[in-house]
Amino acid sequence: MEQRINYLEVAPEALNIMMEMEKYTKSTGIDRKLRELVKIRASQINGCAFCINMHTSDARKMGETEQRLYCVSAWSDCDFYTDAEKLALELTEHVTLVPTKHVPDDLYNRVRTQFSEKDYVDLVILINQINSWNRLSISMGNFATEAK
Repeated sequence: MEQRINYLEVAPEALNIMMEMEKYTKSTGIDRKLRELVKIRASQINGCAFCINMHTSDARKMGETEQRLYCVSAWSDCDFYTDAEKLALELTEHVTLVPTKHVPDDLYNRVRTQFSEKDYVDLVILINQINSWNRLSISMGNFATEAK
């Protein structure tokens, strides 16, 4: 598969806006490893191999363990994620699958036991950002390549 359009060249203004949002998500108080877990989980749900490949690689560079990377799709059945991480991953699934899952009050209230109001907003923005990247990547024909 080849990339369909070099969207960086065709729409640089739009990509600059996306990159500014990326800078914002990195400036938040959300733990950087948790940010990567959220990106990986949303990318798994969306089937974006390009983003899964990128964010698992980034997480490894940050010191994330193979065990936690392999099991992120089954986070609820693992005891090696913190309560806060589990809530963020559950929120990721609900926001990514919002047409069918919505974000019920119970989930919102549970997330707020671990995250401030600002952190909640930042998590939702992060989740939306990776969903945007996934959709852009998939639509443009990006694909994962073997690390060299």
